[in-house]
Amino acid sequence: MTGLVLAAAALSGAAVGHLVDRAAARFPWPRPATVGAVLGGRGGVAPRGLLEVATAALFVLAALRFGPTAELPAWLWFVAAGVLLSVIDLREQLLPNRVLLPATAGALLLLTVAAAVGDRWDDLLRAVLAGSAAFGVLLLMALVSPSGMGMGDVKLAGLLGLLLGWLGWPVVLAGFFLGFLVQAVLGLALLALRRAGRRTELPFGPALVAGALVAAVLAGTWQGLL
Repeated sequence: MTGLVLAAAALSGAAVGHLVDRAAARFPWPRPATVGAVLGGRGGVAPRGLLEVATAALFVLAALRFGPTAELPAWLWFVAAGVLLSVIDLREQLLPNRVLLPATAGALLLLTVAAAVGDRWDDLLRAVLAGSAAFGVLLLMALVSPSGMGMGDVKLAGLLGLLLGWLGWPVVLAGFFLGFLVQAVLGLALLALRRAGRRTELPFGPALVAGALVAAVLAGTWQGLL
């Protein structure tokens, strides 16, 4: 991995983080946005520089994990979409179709390109099956307990299953386990701090995204354990 690739990942991640900050601030769309508001100044949702640094770090982490391979664009795409979805969910408790659907379609397209370049059609088939399975399982959970999970979470599960399935079934299981674990720990911490009650509805999207990212980065670990 060359320093040039990592530098490019960091710079592009910072730029994406800046755009995410501005896009989240103007949700629900459409809202007027001048060129000056998008490129500079304030008007974002996070403290100055936070999303830029965080997204740059995640882009670099993805570049280190996957290297200059055909699958890297799919993971950078997911990081960008995941950060935007997480920020919106934290603010609005909503995972909008206007982000979820293009994110899923883009991920499928980029993984298809990676499969064609690397002759990894078996991985692509497993990814599609995993995405469908994750969507189906969380849909069932949402139908059984509508108050605990929304349809946005169900659709996000399809996106996460698609990407994690590319890496293997153990990674899919690990990703969702970690997502639920993060949500449980966060809920217990908020209860202990009296920042939330037993009936408080917490956004689930950020925990699912975080679990998926950790599982993807540590993919080799899950293959050995599961």
